[in-house]
Amino acid sequence: MTDTLPLAQDFPSVSREDWRQLAAAALTRSRGQVSPDDVEQLLAVGTPDGFDLRPLYTAADITSDAANSAPAAGDRRRGASPATGGAWSIRERLWVGGGPEQDLNALSDALANDVASLWLTVVDPVALPDVLAQINLAEVPVVIEGFGAARQCASILLAGLPAAGGATGISLGLDPVGWAAATGGGVDIAADLPLAESARDQGIRAFTIDSSIFHEAGASATQELALTTAAGLAVLRELESRGWEPADAAAAIEFRWVVTDEQFPSIAKLRAARLLWSRILRLAEITDTGQRQHAVSSVAMLSARDPWVNLIRNCVAAFAGAVGGAESVTLEPHTLALGTADDFAQRMSRNTQHLLLGESNIGFVADPAGGSYFVEQLTSDLSESAWQQLQSLDEAGGIAKSLQSGVIADELSETWHERSERIATRQEAITGVSEFPDRMRETKSQQPWTRPGGGLPQHRIAESFEGLRDRADNAGDPQVTLLTIGSLANYGAREAFAANLFAAGGISSTTMAADSAADFSVSPVVCLVGADPDYATGVAAAVRRARESGAQQIWLAGKPGDRRETDLAAGLDGYIFQGCDAVAVLEESLSKLGVA
Repeated sequence: MTDTLPLAQDFPSVSREDWRQLAAAALTRSRGQVSPDDVEQLLAVGTPDGFDLRPLYTAADITSDAANSAPAAGDRRRGASPATGGAWSIRERLWVGGGPEQDLNALSDALANDVASLWLTVVDPVALPDVLAQINLAEVPVVIEGFGAARQCASILLAGLPAAGGATGISLGLDPVGWAAATGGGVDIAADLPLAESARDQGIRAFTIDSSIFHEAGASATQELALTTAAGLAVLRELESRGWEPADAAAAIEFRWVVTDEQFPSIAKLRAARLLWSRILRLAEITDTGQRQHAVSSVAMLSARDPWVNLIRNCVAAFAGAVGGAESVTLEPHTLALGTADDFAQRMSRNTQHLLLGESNIGFVADPAGGSYFVEQLTSDLSESAWQQLQSLDEAGGIAKSLQSGVIADELSETWHERSERIATRQEAITGVSEFPDRMRETKSQQPWTRPGGGLPQHRIAESFEGLRDRADNAGDPQVTLLTIGSLANYGAREAFAANLFAAGGISSTTMAADSAADFSVSPVVCLVGADPDYATGVAAAVRRARESGAQQIWLAGKPGDRRETDLAAGLDGYIFQGCDAVAVLEESLSKLGVA
């Protein structure tokens, strides 16, 4: 039964012009006179994908009639299959090859706790047969990830399928384009064809096209969509060129998409991915049965420092994956950036989804984001931007050629560089790392698990700040002294700001009055904190005393404004403020403190 509850009719109608007038009045109070005609442009936020996020979306903004289609209809943005009242599959990732006891205990724990499907990442193929022998493949869908041993692992899985058939939802996990991107090798889809034919004959999928290789290399949402869809298209074309029936070729492919703690972009990305694939199938005159999607939480978003925040990030990612319409969702353990996951981390990954599924009942709503003007337009914006990039890739000879030429690596490097600047200036804040760092928790990184490399790089968004923290930890407890000017009521806010910034680099802070007697020869970095009126009269004397006491690096908390020339002439070295390059400040400070 479908229930329809019209909520909007109970609220008074408000026009776009009414909203602009109210918004202009609010902005005028802080910015000076603002015209209602300028409000939307002033409040728009740019994206790496070439379009703006606007402050207001209404029905008039929707550019696609498909937004009003039913789930599993139209361009598939609203889902791959009709709503059945069921839920997504909780898919747990298990690492195979850690030892027989460890492998089987992890498997037993997963199956005993209502995991619906498994993603087996095979570190040692020799261990795979024993693990598969403990799984009822007729009931538990499995996808294999074998990396350099992908074909060997696929053969083992094929050999272990039930003789009577009936295995559904299984994938050999072959990803020839992704493997080439990860390792820098050539794309060889043809080598996977014998295994793909065996998979087709047994009614299972052969290929899992994984977006995480591009995501972890720094791709924006549009780039991730375009490159991953291009990888799927390359496989589709190869199968058709080898005589496969078009419908069989499409059915052999599923996709693995990364979801992050950016809730709405992740939801829209899954919807846009289905839209893109549907468009390709229609152009190829292939019956569109919908893109099969496995959503996995981002490894790049996980922090090694204060990893408990990752639990919140994962919860948002799981919500986005479910609302976005993925058939299965995997949450990476919140401790993955520290090393292999323990039982607690795996349990939290499972139970986060169980809570969303069993307590929040998200699985009982078909396409919850459908009808949101923002999400619908974001879906269209992402898909159109990705389609243009996909066409450019095709015109350049396809994804294999662009990988080999280095064009893709260069483009992703540029995107990552731009994002790194936003991270360094804390425009993109990382809670627990670049903002509100927890100095009391000892979470030094072990050697984390990483996939084989050699091709596109693997980044984590916290890596620049965590590298600074690691340096500071190895040096003991480097410290900076905050020198206060004026009263606590005036300097308190900037004192807290400065302490937080230096803590993000692993540097502790102590506070004393600027006119106190001190010896800075051991810890020669200081930072002046005060209010602007107190700076006007107190900076020169404070800098002079600090230099005489051994200070080698003197910062000031606040923007320079008109004081810059006077401050620098007095001997000040630089400023820290919201939007400054915090990574550069911390690197320079650690160097002055003698931290290698």
